[in-house]
Amino acid sequence: MALTTSEWLRLPPGRTIELPGRGTVFVRESTGPPAAPALVLLHGVTMTADLNWFGVFGALGQHFRVVALDLRGHGRTPLAGRFRLTDCADDVAALVGALGLERAIVVGYSMGGLVAQLLWRHHRPLVAGLVLCATARNFRGSREEGLMSLSLTGFTRAMRFNPFLPLMGSGVLASAILGQVHDSLLRSWAHSEMERTSLATTSDAFDEVARFTSHQWIGEVDVPTAVLITLADHVVPVSRQRRLAAAIPGASVYEVDGDHGVCVDGPDRFGTALLAACRSVVLDGDSIAR
Repeated sequence: MALTTSEWLRLPPGRTIELPGRGTVFVRESTGPPAAPALVLLHGVTMTADLNWFGVFGALGQHFRVVALDLRGHGRTPLAGRFRLTDCADDVAALVGALGLERAIVVGYSMGGLVAQLLWRHHRPLVAGLVLCATARNFRGSREEGLMSLSLTGFTRAMRFNPFLPLMGSGVLASAILGQVHDSLLRSWAHSEMERTSLATTSDAFDEVARFTSHQWIGEVDVPTAVLITLADHVVPVSRQRRLAAAIPGASVYEVDGDHGVCVDGPDRFGTALLAACRSVVLDGDSIAR
């Protein structure tokens, strides 16, 4: 009998949770050891919880209670209206409440790192710590930098005039976002996961990312924070990642040798760095709610 994708990737159980007044959200959960600190994992644009975190569920689950969700409009979570980063942050806050978590360490990758920053700003009592991966304070630099240099925003805007846009998925952007994925089976699965998110949602998400900035308030972060830098990133320049780390008082820095898609193409080395970053946040905190 052939293995299902979940069995092949050893994904934790998934379920749909109703968020009062906010719709439903798809979540994967690993309970971890008794009384383990909670991690909430937030994926990047066009990605899903499965795609972004499949390689680290096992390692993190040995030390933490792990909760990973598909952000609104991505993967198995539907979208009502237009995509907004603030709505994503409010969804995460509602999910933390629905799961009975008093506080959690919030781990954000790329766009998920922006959502994590907003969650701290708007729902501070819920955030016990931050781990910000392959992300930045903003993407408002020169045309040679970041997402804008890939013309992803311009591409998705142009696609809005395509009458078939509502029917098209974001798999067409797989190589632009992830870079090279060497394993053919993994590459095919990554494409299929990205196809779950429509290009219409991706277009709105890129617009939101392009407008986002935490430059004026990120220095106020008052919880233990680690910044994980992807050293060969063609989407989020290393210089922007380092400026994010420098702007957060007391932030620790971890590095992984890989492109923006290292979470997919190099999950072992990404997982090693991520686990170290998450454990450092626990050690730096006076107390982390269970």
